[in-house]
Parts: sequence; structure tokens; C-alpha cells
Amino acid sequence: MASEEDDDPIIQEIDVYLAKSLADKLYLFQYPVRPSSMTYDDVTHLSAKIKPKQQKVELEMAINTLSPNYCRSKGEQIALNVDGTTSEDSNTYSVKMMDKQTFTSIQSTTNTSRYAAAVFRKGELHITPLQGILQMRPSFSYLDKADGKHREREAANEGGDSSQDEVEEDVKAVTVRFSRPESDQARQRRIQSYDFLQKKQAEEPWVYLHYHGLNDGRSDHERQYLYCQAMGGSENTELVKTPKEYLAMLMPPITEEKIVRPVGPSNVLSMAQLRTLPLGDQVKTLLKNVKVIPFANLMGLLTPGTDSTAVLRCIQQVALLVQGNWVVKSDVLYPKNSCSPHSGVPAEVLCRGRDFVMWRFTQERSVMRKEITAIIKLPPEDVKDFLEHMAVPRINRGWEFMLPSDSDFIKKHPDVAQRQHMLWMGIQSKLEKVFNFSKEDVVSKKHPQTEAMHVSGEQRLKAAHERARQNQPSLQKDLSARRQGKGGAGPSGGTGVRVKEEPVSDGEDEPMDTSSSSSALPNGLVNGYPSAATSAALNPHNGHGGTHTHSPSPELRDFVWNMFRKQHVLTLSEVKRLFNLHLASLPPGDSLFHSISDRLLQDTILMSHCKQILVPFPAQSTAAADEQKVFAVWETGETFDKHRQVLYEIFMKNYRVRRNVIQTRLTQEMGDQVTKADVDRLLKECCVSFGGMWYLKGTLQS
Repeated sequence: MASEEDDDPIIQEIDVYLAKSLADKLYLFQYPVRPSSMTYDDVTHLSAKIKPKQQKVELEMAINTLSPNYCRSKGEQIALNVDGTTSEDSNTYSVKMMDKQTFTSIQSTTNTSRYAAAVFRKGELHITPLQGILQMRPSFSYLDKADGKHREREAANEGGDSSQDEVEEDVKAVTVRFSRPESDQARQRRIQSYDFLQKKQAEEPWVYLHYHGLNDGRSDHERQYLYCQAMGGSENTELVKTPKEYLAMLMPPITEEKIVRPVGPSNVLSMAQLRTLPLGDQVKTLLKNVKVIPFANLMGLLTPGTDSTAVLRCIQQVALLVQGNWVVKSDVLYPKNSCSPHSGVPAEVLCRGRDFVMWRFTQERSVMRKEITAIIKLPPEDVKDFLEHMAVPRINRGWEFMLPSDSDFIKKHPDVAQRQHMLWMGIQSKLEKVFNFSKEDVVSKKHPQTEAMHVSGEQRLKAAHERARQNQPSLQKDLSARRQGKGGAGPSGGTGVRVKEEPVSDGEDEPMDTSSSSSALPNGLVNGYPSAATSAALNPHNGHGGTHTHSPSPELRDFVWNMFRKQHVLTLSEVKRLFNLHLASLPPGDSLFHSISDRLLQDTILMSHCKQILVPFPAQSTAAADEQKVFAVWETGETFDKHRQVLYEIFMKNYRVRRNVIQTRLTQEMGDQVTKADVDRLLKECCVSFGGMWYLKGTLQS
């Protein structure tokens, strides 16, 4: 060691002082686009401003327009592009020439704890920590302003051109949304988003500064603060360290960094983490995520070689057997002291309601949502959650259990199936007491379903006319009886009108369902209409007896006719909505429209000179069954009926069309007498436009 020290002798010792006067105010400016030999010290600084929190600085410096290197024509052209020809105080260049440029800062590094500015004087080194290191680069924001001016001029030129071309205004659906409470995760994502950060940065106000040159007296005064003001050693304890402490500062010891696993979304399950859990927890976690699963699929998700008997013991603790598949228990999804996220209903009540839904699926493949709601009497959002856990909606069939029956599991494990059956019998007994029902009342009787046939609207119209012709004698008889009952009263004697009401029966002619879920098709229906045999069996005027009548009342026919005369095209869903509004407007106790069935309402539509338009909806359409039944007035006695009929024929082959297609077809069918006003009227009465395409009213899904 002694020989090494002799080879490297100490030449000079320098005292180091830490100056703190400018510790939180000292910035280092770098100009990377300009060599160090070309400084900006002698350039006139017009303005300066800073955002201290962001450490963002902007400097405006003058450009020497008299320099031989300055292109005057380019400078004038840039000023013209940016400010235009007007003279305003807000102009970027007041002299109609680019006479200044702006420098904007970016941070070279966010951690400046290892950097300092130092001055050496009289054998002493004084260092001051840096607050920030900023790179000053030219800003080209004036080009953005020039582009904006250019776009404004182009828009003004285009808007000023007069054109005789027709402009079709698109009808846009306006969706009203109500914001839900923001979760902590959503709030964190929003705070970390680029838009949020830009908004927060824009909110910080600029602090305007006054620039002092290199040789200015104020600059000389501020430079004195780069020297340590207290020269005593006691004030510089930061630099008084033992050799070990100094070495530890230079080379800090290596510390093991804790590996922080990324937190995934609550609905994402890591299989690697899952297999580190005990078997019971694995099964419970999987069931909570998938809700319904066959036993074979569950074994495929677990570690290969897992004992199936142990899995069966675990799964029976957290799930119940439904149609050979395992459905997670309600108390696993809704633990004690929790509540519904939609309605706040306690977990105990939710478990009873969900158990009832599960029990119904042990009895049949499909259930109706409105029947479930009527018994368990829970909010629709909670009932929908129950059904979505284990079923999928089917058109005209309600909600169907989402998985096929697993008969293989039942045959392979009859003892487990028997235990689950006994368990369900106990649950059924408890549910019957809670909800006051019997199994025979709830579970529908199985009827042989006749195969549904699709017939055209014209065939249905003929069938409706035939039924009306057959019912004519009884209608005439009822009319004569009403006239005699009025005793010669005039047409205004509305109080004497007696309309025969249809009783609600257990048969097919049930009252109209105006709920959002679709009803199942009754037996013997053709496109939702009765077949000839069914109609004859239920029609008392065909000599088969019975108490039902399928003849619409004059009031109902008048309502339907006036509605289609005004709207021209309506879906069955919209007809039912308007009909309900009409019922709501009637005085209390009015029973003119008592127990109107869907079938009777559709028959009335077809008897009111209307036809069903079989619109070919796309396969991915989300329209409900009632929304896909489109009816249109076919005959009104006007010469314009032919125009509408041509339009309807177009939409029987196309879900959406362009205007020129409609106009071409009308010209082919009607000749050259079709005018633009005729096409405008036709589209206004029967269609809506979206994205340059035309749709029949009610068929465009938002």
C-alpha cells in the first residue's frame, strides 16, 4: 500500500462547499440543435414564461431580418399563412413578417439528484444542486395555426358554392346515458390516460418572467448566490462523511427488488396462480368465474392427474347439479352481509330468488322471465343477472339453459345424481313455503308442438278476410242488438256502446304481452297466427261451440286504421307501444279494449288494408321477434298506393337500399311521371335514413 501511495502522490487538496441559495431555482438550459460556438447570449429575448410544476419553459427570441442569411419573401409568406391579411392584436407576427421564433423546453431527465452546477474560485469548489435540466428546441406551433387558417378558408369556399344537388340529412339516433358511480380502477385508468394528463398540464398557469442578459447587473448579483454563503464547516455536514459512508454513497449495497406481480382485472383468472391453491379453493374459484360447467370440462382445467373423487367431494360443497351440469351455489356468489349491486336487496333474498331459477331449470329446458319475476318479486335487473348466469335468451322460447344436458355424467355417477335429486327436493319444499306455490302450478304441461310454418303476408291477409267473412253473420247480429239497445240514440251516444270482451283463458289466446322479453309461440301457430285447424277449433261461429271470439271490435279496428293511416309503417313492437299509450289515456274503468291478444291485434292489422313486409333482417341483427314483424298500409284508396307498394316490394328483398335504387325502380314501374317530390314524400312517410342508406321505419337498430 505504501508503494502504491508513493506512486500516486496527492498534488493539491481542494475544499468543496455546498451552496443552497439557488438549490430550488437553478435550471440548466441546453440547445442541442445549435453548436456551442453559436450562443444566444447576444440575441434579443422578447419574452419568457415558465410552468414550475411541469418545469416547462418557453422563450421568444427575435430573428435578425436584416441578416443576409434571412429570406424576406419566405418570412412574409409564413406570416401571411399564419395571420392572413387582417391586422389584429392577436396576430402572431405584427410586422407582417416572421421576425421571431419560440423555443419550448423538454426535460432531459426527471431525476436531477446526481447533477449540480459548480464554480471554482481561489482554490474552492462551490456546487449547487440543479432543479432541472431542460433542452430548448424550436417550436413550430405557428405551422398548426397556418393549417387551421387554410382549413377555414377551404371550408368557407366549399360552403359558399351554390349547388342544386340534393342533400340528404341523416337521421341519427340520440342515446341518453346516465353516468354510473366511478370505480377505483376506472378512476386510476382515467387519471393515467393521456387526455387527462394533457388537461392537467393545461390547467397550470404560466408564470411570466423578465429576462436579464449575461452582462446585466441583476445577473451578476444572482451569480453571487452560486457561492456558499456560510463558510463554516459546521454548516456543511453533508460533505463531512467517514470513508465507509462515502464509499457507501458512491457504491450503494445491492438490494433485492421485490417482484410485484401485476394486478389483473377481477374477472381474469391466472391458471398458474390457480394451481398453487388447494383443490377446494381451485374448484370454488373456477365455479365463481364460469357459473356453469360440465364435470369433464372442470377436470380439464385442473392439474393433470387430479383425483376425480376428490373433485366430486369439493364441487358438491360449492355447486348444485342442474341437467347434469354443475351450477355454482347462490351463497357462493352472494355471501352473507352482501347485497345486490343493482337494487341493494340483501344477499339472503337474492339467494332464495336464484335458487328458484335454478330449480326451474331442473324441471324444464326453458323458462319465461316474466313468470320468474311474478313469483320471486325481485327487481328486473337482479332477475336478469340470475338468468344470465345459467341461460341464454331464445326468440319466442324465453331463456334456455346454456349447456346441453350431460346424461353421460348422470349415468357414470348415479349416486351423486341421486344425492343431488334429494337435495333439490328439500330446496323445492322450502321454496314452496317461501313463495307460496306448488310444482304443478309452476311447471308448464308439455304439449306436442306443431311445427311452425312460414307463410307470406298475402296468405295471412286472405285467411283474415276469410275469417271476417265467416264471422259476418254474428257481427251483423251483434250490431242489430246494439242498435236496438240504444233505442234510436244518435251516433254521439257513446255511453250506449257495448263491446264484447274476450275472457282470459288458459288456452292460446292469452292477453298481449308488452314486456321486453318474447313469449313462446302457442301451439298451432303459423308465424304467430293460428292455423286453420286451431282457428276453427276456437271460433264459436263455425259450429264448434266455445266462448271465445276472435272478431276485433269496431273501436279496435278504428284505432289500428287511424294509426297506420298516420304512420304508414310500424313494427308489431311499436304498435303495442302505441296501443298501451292509448290505453293509458282512457278514463279509469274503461273496458273497451280488455284482454287484447297479440293474435287478435295482428289479425286486426291485416284486416285494416295492411300487409306484413317480410324484411330480410341481417343474421347478426339484435332485433326482437316483435321488432322483426313489420306491417305497412297497403291500400288507402289513393293513387299514391302504387308508389308505396313498389317500395315495399323493394324492402322484401333488401334490408337497406340507396335512394337511387328506389328512384330507378319507381321509374321502371310508374314511368317518367315520377317526380322528385314523389320520392321525397314516399321516403318521408315510410323510411328513415342513416349513413347514406334508407331503411323501413322501425327496422334500423340503434
